[in-house]
Amino acid sequence: MHKRAKGAIKGIVQGVGFRPFVYQLAQRYKLSGYVSNTPFGVDLEVEGEEENVEQFVRAVVSDPPPLAQIASVEWREIPPRQETGFEIRKSQVGPERSTLISPDVCICQDCLSELLDPHDRRYRYPFINCTNCGPRYTIIQDIPYDRATTTMKKFRMCPACQQEYDNPLNRRFHAQPNACWDCGPRVFLHDAEANPVPTPDPIKETIALLEKGYILAIKGLGGFHLAVDASNHRAVVRLRRRKHREEKPLAIMVKDLETARTIAHLNEAEAEVLASHQRPIVLLKKRRFHGLSPQVAPKNQYFGIMLPYTPLHYLLMEGNYRALVMTSGNMTEEPITIDNNHAFRYLKGIADFFLVHNRDIYLRSDDSVVRIVDGTPRQIRRSRGYVPVPVFLSQNISPLVPTLAVGAELKNTICLTKENRAFLSQHIGDMENLETFQFFQLTIKHLRRILEIQPQVIAHDLHPDYLSTKFAVKQTELPTIGVQHHHAHIVSCMAEHGLVEPVIGLAMDGTGLGDDAHIWGCEFMLSDLTSYKRVAHLDYLPLPGGDMAAKYPWRMALAYLYKAFGENLFEIPIPFVQRLDQAEAKLVLKMAQRAVNSPLTSSCGRLFDAVASLIGLRDRIAFEGQAAIELEMCQQGSDEIIYPTSIRRERDVWILETSQLIKAIVEDIIRGIPRGRISHRFHNTLVRLFVEMTLEIHRETGITTVVLSGGSFQNVTLLTSLTRALRDQGFSVYSHCLVPTNDGGLALGQAICAALKLAGKKGKFQG
Repeated sequence: MHKRAKGAIKGIVQGVGFRPFVYQLAQRYKLSGYVSNTPFGVDLEVEGEEENVEQFVRAVVSDPPPLAQIASVEWREIPPRQETGFEIRKSQVGPERSTLISPDVCICQDCLSELLDPHDRRYRYPFINCTNCGPRYTIIQDIPYDRATTTMKKFRMCPACQQEYDNPLNRRFHAQPNACWDCGPRVFLHDAEANPVPTPDPIKETIALLEKGYILAIKGLGGFHLAVDASNHRAVVRLRRRKHREEKPLAIMVKDLETARTIAHLNEAEAEVLASHQRPIVLLKKRRFHGLSPQVAPKNQYFGIMLPYTPLHYLLMEGNYRALVMTSGNMTEEPITIDNNHAFRYLKGIADFFLVHNRDIYLRSDDSVVRIVDGTPRQIRRSRGYVPVPVFLSQNISPLVPTLAVGAELKNTICLTKENRAFLSQHIGDMENLETFQFFQLTIKHLRRILEIQPQVIAHDLHPDYLSTKFAVKQTELPTIGVQHHHAHIVSCMAEHGLVEPVIGLAMDGTGLGDDAHIWGCEFMLSDLTSYKRVAHLDYLPLPGGDMAAKYPWRMALAYLYKAFGENLFEIPIPFVQRLDQAEAKLVLKMAQRAVNSPLTSSCGRLFDAVASLIGLRDRIAFEGQAAIELEMCQQGSDEIIYPTSIRRERDVWILETSQLIKAIVEDIIRGIPRGRISHRFHNTLVRLFVEMTLEIHRETGITTVVLSGGSFQNVTLLTSLTRALRDQGFSVYSHCLVPTNDGGLALGQAICAALKLAGKKGKFQG
């Protein structure tokens, strides 16, 4: 029986070899018809024997190209036309487009085989790619995604490449970055003064320089890396000194999984993510005898490891070194460098040599960072390889009013929504300088253009001093909606999991402006998608010196000691008090007592800082969260001792008191209990306290769904122990997987909340 079917496929189905895949599938099943790109995805019609058509329809969904992601498929039967042959038709254009764009992905196995094949015409060509791999997002300047709208437009394909590009049976059919030695981009080596280094093979010369201990600035897929031999201690120390990166861990690249296993412990789930086509940095537990410089990740039990993801990386990893430090090519706190001339100027004092290329990067994209927790990949920094793949929203939430959310101050990302999709941008960074703010503006402009989203509202944080907030309220094009920081955290996790009914939200982090103008950070909320009620929080303490208290944890330790012991704190016989500069400490206390630049805070992050300083781990931090990270890392023992705490009621809010906890920690210090065991008991105590508070809220509300969000849940002990304990009490517990639990995922919650508010959907907890 003869049959004709018409299909409409939406998702990431353009620029990923989907049309030649359909063409070849139609040939296999002897079908006639056509396939075409449309403004919304791919349209196709197939005609032939009924059984063949049905097999074709199943195969389209079950075995798509590697980079394709099918969001929806619609089929309907139409009258046969009795035509012969199958064709790839010219792309359809229209006034509105909603196709999805593939992220940048690592080199595929076919291209890697050609790269290393001496008989292949692209042997050792560092920009080899096909429809299944290579750059996408970082080279797209506009849509439709075609070579003329990418940074490859200046390279005219040679006849051999053009023939591949035009052949639907070829792996490089419409591969926009397609190129070879004869027609494509090249690499060039320069010295520290930007002078060309004469060499027949810049890559081999770069390898020789790395082996000698030089620092190389290497232009990659989404920006420059600064590279040194990770085993060369002097080179790593020199890189840290020049980059002014004191102690923050440096990412490393290794050749393959086998090498990774000699440096770090690696389970099956970690290996799978490490080798995935996204190729993120994965946090892996160090082996005791790893052979790398201790300055790669000082005072940290983990390495951030990634595998090569470009052909250039694979060639560079042929050197006589086990691992390369591959840290972002920038000065600390500035965006990653993407332009050759900019790199020559701004990385001049860091790099000894520059390996550059002439394929322009349009939009920078840092390496993504992932950690596997309880077998589940968790995003820490969502960027290259994952963006711009959207978060698909449940039918209970979508379709949404087109919305732009501008995120917070630290780990900034922005989010745009369209119908049932939320597009979270790549990592933008900490909004603390003009360069990052300009990158933030470019990202908004670029995503609006390539996604064709015209937002109707802008969502922003409540903090008036954030650059992102200032951007939102200063513009006059669109109305704005402020979203409380911790409510946005909870909503982002709810949206990720499709939750719409009220939840008990635990938002734990370092900083977020509250409705009462205090700095929140340990919040228990009754929350739905548009409203919340704060029902419990950590007791308020002054933040002596504001941001200075986050940089100098001893200030928070002092504030906690004063709350617990009063003026007698200076008589406590513990090392913390003995190492205090008493004159400075008394000045800081006086500042706090008089509320001079000392806002009140309920921050969970600052409590971690205080305990870390009290037990002698760290009085000053070199990067955000360092004290809290080291407090988690130093844990020892397995006892189940819980320090005393208390919960009191103040009007309609529960207050979690910490003075008893601090006194008990001081007693343990005096008794000589090792700080690793104190840390373990502190973690035990917080878990028990948070469970007790959640149970109390459940007794009052009957709610059994708990959502965990905020940067403090990057602490694996806190996340896993609390999740387990709450589930043991019968709660359904949700935490982040698709987007970061830190402020990198905040914009998603802002966008959902504002879009629903604009649509007039009021929440249960609306004031």
